[in-house]
Amino acid sequence: MDKVEIPLSKKKLILGIVGSFLFVVLGLCLFTIIAEQQTRFSPVFVKGVGITGILFFGATGIYGTRKVFDRKVGLIIDEYGIIDNTNASSVGLIKWSDIIEIKTEKVASTKFLLIYTINPEQYLDKAKGFKKKLMEGNNKMYSTPLSITSSTLKYKFEDLERIINERFNKEKLNA
Repeated sequence: MDKVEIPLSKKKLILGIVGSFLFVVLGLCLFTIIAEQQTRFSPVFVKGVGITGILFFGATGIYGTRKVFDRKVGLIIDEYGIIDNTNASSVGLIKWSDIIEIKTEKVASTKFLLIYTINPEQYLDKAKGFKKKLMEGNNKMYSTPLSITSSTLKYKFEDLERIINERFNKEKLNA
């Protein structure tokens, strides 16, 4: 069986890091300067938004920086399944035999694949800490903890969607 390896896109990751840095700076401005100068909202509320922005985008910037130096392939599609290393909630191998359905979803302008499995708890049990929280949130919103996006890959989403669906259908026929 053929194996498809899709590398991480260093360019997309660096753009994400720059964006995160800009939002951290904006959060700092909200917290230190804007909160006291504006009159429309409570300064406590504006400082809270600033801190939230600093924490969230600081975390995404740190994660992106780690991914830039990650030598692992972003996504591998082979006869065993999908080995996912694309985002903070990636779980590694998702076996074809576990997958029951693949759906495409879109939030704002970002498309992603939702991977529905026979036993989603099996994948949730593998995760710990922040990764587990992300997966639990995904599970509450979409009834699956597993999602794959091309936003960190050197690949267009439409091509990723096509190749994963083709391989899923092929593996289900061979099962």
